[in-house]
Amino acid sequence: MAKELFTIGHLAEKSNLSIHTIRFYEKEGLIPFIERSPTGFRLYEDEHIEWLRFICCLRETGMSISKLKNFVELTVQGEETTDQRVNMLKDQRIFIEKQVDTLLQYISMINHKIDMYSQMKNISLESDNQ
Repeated sequence: MAKELFTIGHLAEKSNLSIHTIRFYEKEGLIPFIERSPTGFRLYEDEHIEWLRFICCLRETGMSISKLKNFVELTVQGEETTDQRVNMLKDQRIFIEKQVDTLLQYISMINHKIDMYSQMKNISLESDNQ
C-alpha cells in the first residue's frame, strides 16, 4: 500500500501549525526524513504530523531549540542512541514536574489570598449590617 504524501499546506492544516512555523522547524533541522517530488517540492506523510506534535510538546514544555536539534540528530542516528534519547526525555520530564510543583504552589498562594479577601469582605459586610 502506497503511503499518502502531501504538501506543506496540507501538513499545516493537519498539524494545526502555520506554514511559517513548519518552515522554521525545517530550517532548524527539526523535521527529518522529508522526501521531495521530482520538481523539488517537499512531500510529507502522516509520520511528520506525529513528529511535529512531539516537537511542539517538547517546545511547549521548555526544551530549547539546541536540545531539540540534538534530539533529532540522535533520532536520525538510529537505535544505538535510544538510551541517550530516553535520558533526554527523562530530564525533560523532571523539568516539567518541577514546573508543575511550582505552579501548584502558586495556585495555593492565590487560593489563600482569595480566601483572605473573601473573609475580609464578609467581615466588612457583617459590620456594615450592624
